[in-house]
Amino acid sequence: QVQLVESGGGLVQPGGSLRLSCVFSGSIFRFFVMGWYRQAPGKQRELAADITSSGQTNYADDVKGRFTISRDNAKNTIYLQMGTLKAEDTAVYYCNARNVKVNFWGEGTRVTVSS
Repeated sequence: QVQLVESGGGLVQPGGSLRLSCVFSGSIFRFFVMGWYRQAPGKQRELAADITSSGQTNYADDVKGRFTISRDNAKNTIYLQMGTLKAEDTAVYYCNARNVKVNFWGEGTRVTVSS
């Protein structure tokens, strides 16, 4: 069974930066597209960014140019480098692993952008 463990959330001021990490275990990492989703209070969960095993990336329009997703296939880990953070980025951020057969979620890490 795939397990995803996120870390790196916290409180940050507007304009600041934060890096999230997600460690994958329980299967073969390269068989999965990995992603970061986020759910703001009172809103639906939405994709922030995802990355294929070959490194192809995809970003939501409102994080393009501010967030960077990356993966280290040797460490079974993905990262989300977040910069120029805004209050609207406040959300619980979830790590996701998917392929054509299955879809797994981490428990989430909370990011709060506030002065």
